Amino acid sequence: MCGKNSISFDKPLVMGILNLTPDSFFDGGQYIDTDSILKRAKQIVTEGADMIDLGAYSTRPGAEDIDVEEEWRRMQPALACIRRELPETIISIDTFRSELVRRVVGEFGACIVNDISGGTLDDKMFETVAELKIPYIMMHIKGTPQTMQTQAVYEDLMEEILQFFKERVNRLNDLGAKDIIIDPGFGFGKTLEHNYEIMSQLKNFKSLGLPLLIGISRKSMIYKLLGGEAKDSLNGTSALNMVALMGGAHILRVHDVKEAVECVKLYNKLQIQ
Repeated sequence: MCGKNSISFDKPLVMGILNLTPDSFFDGGQYIDTDSILKRAKQIVTEGADMIDLGAYSTRPGAEDIDVEEEWRRMQPALACIRRELPETIISIDTFRSELVRRVVGEFGACIVNDISGGTLDDKMFETVAELKIPYIMMHIKGTPQTMQTQAVYEDLMEEILQFFKERVNRLNDLGAKDIIIDPGFGFGKTLEHNYEIMSQLKNFKSLGLPLLIGISRKSMIYKLLGGEAKDSLNGTSALNMVALMGGAHILRVHDVKEAVECVKLYNKLQIQ
């Protein structure tokens, strides 16, 4: 549950990305006033997304570290106009700060929390999520957005990621939190080879018994292999989204909603044959 909205994972869902930052790796600076934000939000909904993921802190490698006041300054007006114009839409807040979560829920009601740090960057996040009884997306990362690409070293990649989730999910469960979604964190403290190793072994995450979110939209793992840049990576994104669905993904987090919804429709059709 997310407030009055029930979230079912009987079929895969699509989460549309709306970055409120000036420096995100693909669409930074495009949505920094309420008109463009609302236009993008309506596009996401019209193209068939099940939820919108709002991010006001850029987590691309080496991104600038901003304080919570700046993050709130970007987030608050965007949420205000979306809640006003699209009141039934499920909103996910892409943040690792518990203080921002409390502000959002206090002013705008229940949301999903999408935490790229899995609770490692704010030791109050878990108790906040449990207290507010809101869904929580736990992503795996090594280090911070500023340091993660220097820390991509593992003895056993899949085992270390699975252990990370087991330990932290147990901590959340002990606090009373129940609605937990996991995200392997493609590109967050992983090399190109690590990313494809995870993609090839997605079914291993089924052992955790939790919904799985996959976010590979236009990431460097695609264009560093195929060539080009993020802007050239829609086809590769769609190909890997289908691989993710076949591997058990419950949510696709994407910039290109229409194409992801088409992937889900094709996948669903295959399941009933």
